Amino acid sequence: MISNSSAALLFVLLFLAACTGKKTEYKTYNDYPVYPDANLWVQYTPEATTFSIWSPPAEAVKINFYDEGNGGEAFETSIMYQVKEGLWEKIIEKDLNGVYYTYQVMISGLWLEETPGIYATAVGVNGKRAMVIDMAETNPEGWGQDASPEINTPNDAIIYELHVRDITIDPNAGSSFPGKFLGLVEKGTKGPQGVSTAIDHMKELGITHVHLLPSFDHYAIDETKLDQPQFNWGYDPQNYNVPEGSYSTDPYHAAVRIKEFKQMVKAFHDERIGVILDVVYNHTGRTENSNFNLEVPGYYYRHNEDGSFSNASACGNETASERTMMRKFMVESILFWAREYHLDGFRFDLMGIHDIETMNEIAAALKEYNSNAFIYGEGWTAGGSPLPMNEQALKKNTWRMPMVSAFSDDIRDGLKGSVFDDKSTGFVSGAPNLEETVKFGVVGSIQHDQINYKGVNYSDSAWTEEPWQAVSYVSCHDNHTLFDKLMISVDDATTEQIIAMDKLANAVVLTSQGISFLHAGVEMLRTKGGEHNSYNLPDSVNQIDWQWKVNHYDVFKYYQSLIALRKNHPAFRMSSGNMVRQNLWFTETEPGLVAYTINGKPMGDAWTEILVCYNANREPKQIEVDGAWNIAVLGDQFNEAGIKSVKDKIEVPGISMMLAFR
Repeated sequence: MISNSSAALLFVLLFLAACTGKKTEYKTYNDYPVYPDANLWVQYTPEATTFSIWSPPAEAVKINFYDEGNGGEAFETSIMYQVKEGLWEKIIEKDLNGVYYTYQVMISGLWLEETPGIYATAVGVNGKRAMVIDMAETNPEGWGQDASPEINTPNDAIIYELHVRDITIDPNAGSSFPGKFLGLVEKGTKGPQGVSTAIDHMKELGITHVHLLPSFDHYAIDETKLDQPQFNWGYDPQNYNVPEGSYSTDPYHAAVRIKEFKQMVKAFHDERIGVILDVVYNHTGRTENSNFNLEVPGYYYRHNEDGSFSNASACGNETASERTMMRKFMVESILFWAREYHLDGFRFDLMGIHDIETMNEIAAALKEYNSNAFIYGEGWTAGGSPLPMNEQALKKNTWRMPMVSAFSDDIRDGLKGSVFDDKSTGFVSGAPNLEETVKFGVVGSIQHDQINYKGVNYSDSAWTEEPWQAVSYVSCHDNHTLFDKLMISVDDATTEQIIAMDKLANAVVLTSQGISFLHAGVEMLRTKGGEHNSYNLPDSVNQIDWQWKVNHYDVFKYYQSLIALRKNHPAFRMSSGNMVRQNLWFTETEPGLVAYTINGKPMGDAWTEILVCYNANREPKQIEVDGAWNIAVLGDQFNEAGIKSVKDKIEVPGISMMLAFR
């Protein structure tokens, strides 16, 4: 290491580094030497810290050291050495715990901007500088005994998608940590009329996993101005391996966000709730001066034939998962979050941009580390990509990714109408000819002989091998909330009928064989005032208003009962396509009705036979049944011991689910 005061010596060393660095001329990115087994993470011990960086085009690389995460000049600079072509390393033999640093790469005789490095695990405010850290010091009490909730199959999960800020930022949430990681898991918080909020609400509802919208460090929020209103979903990655500072109580000190994220995970695990992180490896928030480009310009991205950045993400760039060092980064980053933060699953944004081989490698590595963890993602892109379609991790290729699940836009739009057309309606809102789409959603998008695939809205064939490879949902952070969509698209319905449609939509989701996925607040008729893209709109639009829980407590109780029903009956979450084909049969019905029976014996269900009927018609409908049945769900009534017994015929109320057993 050299003092900044030794300017002449610094100049000489940098000059020598530039002169002695490799200057191989590479014709393409594929010519770069790659090291898939190299350890590029900062390796800390009290005695020494090893810094490594991969940059084949670099002529020199230096490390700048700082006292703070922002402001001030570097107090020392150290030149890195090329241990292999394109692989730079420096070992500093002293205790650097708590010291901030940046890398700088020289290309074509010019120093690029400073970067914390793509493998940074701790950063200062706004993520500009990384920090050397002893991660063990960030572990909460009992971290060594912390464990993921056990699931037998991914469709055991009932996922609750939330934005960290939304749940607690409104004053009526009663939070001591509004908008923070710690706010999510603060116990005993109360809303209006004493209703439970935050983690107590989630536990009361009965969900098994929380899905956090991007909570890694992103560009959008200025962490030095948290006294000013700011909101963003966070789909603009900056530092992939560090929690977002604005969700911590102190973004200036690098260890705080790490400790508080772990405290949050531990608190959820203590309540047997898993934690899933929404990850955005498909693009970066910046392009030319992203951390990727400040290390190895261009390599981590795909390009058009003219050399410009391709843009399947519709965000200005797309990453190149098929390249060795990008694939390495993605696999290791996921494993880092799983190991260091004990995460239980990952949701891949625009997963279709990634290649199938990379997704399979990630899933296999994650499952090997934690058999209870799972992966799902959006099986589409936001634009065309240079990656051949048969290599893309698209929904239609899900069957080629045996440990990966994908969102079903079939059931989503089949139930409520297209997200791209405000006035479009779906099965629950009275649209005709969607029965086959609902049936396709019920079986988890597998091949089933009783489905006419020509009648399915988007897919003309099965795209999963197993039912849990489909994520069943009807709303999420994107587009309108379910309640808003129904209000906008259905002109002639009463408020009571809109609410019935809302309940029926997720009754289908929660009795389908795929993974159940709920948008936070749907259980209390969440509204965003009709806004369909609230990614940067204020808290007044995005926040959960806990008065909704008071006003719509009957809706909350309905969702609570649905979730308990699914958890209590394994017949609604069969583990294989063969089990579904052998034990679930549809019955012929009139338009606006979907009915089927399940043999519950092979799953060890307490109910040996189950009859389910969804009636989307506004008027009651009678269905003929064989023999006597016990009604467990009728309208808003739930009683798993039986509401009443019926024989030969059952009247199903309008816009509702009926469930019977024997």
